[in-house]
Amino acid sequence: MSMRDRILSTLNLLQPQHLEVHDESHMHSRGQETHYKAVVVSEQFEGLNAVKRHQKIYGALGGLMGEFHALALHTYTPDEWARQGGAPESPTCRGGSKHDGVHD
Repeated sequence: MSMRDRILSTLNLLQPQHLEVHDESHMHSRGQETHYKAVVVSEQFEGLNAVKRHQKIYGALGGLMGEFHALALHTYTPDEWARQGGAPESPTCRGGSKHDGVHD
């Protein structure tokens, strides 16, 4: 099972109304299955600030978090999602890798 599928499967345990997981590793210089973007829409986020929402995601992923380099999170309540209509595009990587001494 790919890392993307493992993240998707784990986050489905939160019973989101909408869930997307994108492998954005191709946009970075660290190799395959290293950078991800997750869009999670859940009623469980009602009344929670961004930090607490992210902590909920990190808690669900547990040890899986140590198996990839980066996870961009976009978390919404159903009402926020309806107003927002989608998550923002990810920025272009500014470069950097273990090999050149600059890290993204």
